[in-house]
Amino acid sequence: MKLSVIIKKGEDGYFAAHCPSLKSCWSQGKTKEEALQNIQEAVELYLSPEVDDYIEDENSELCELVL
Repeated sequence: MKLSVIIKKGEDGYFAAHCPSLKSCWSQGKTKEEALQNIQEAVELYLSPEVDDYIEDENSELCELVL
């Protein structure tokens, strides 16, 4: 899966990273490389399922989608 990330240097010198495809998925870093590492971790956490919150019943099932 490929996702686009926008990186912008802020007035404070930090780099802000945003993934527009994932609403409210932001991170930052002191360097561009650190911001990219941090946004990758943020995306992984954003996309990780909350299986503990899922309660299966006769009308639903948990499926996996591989992209």
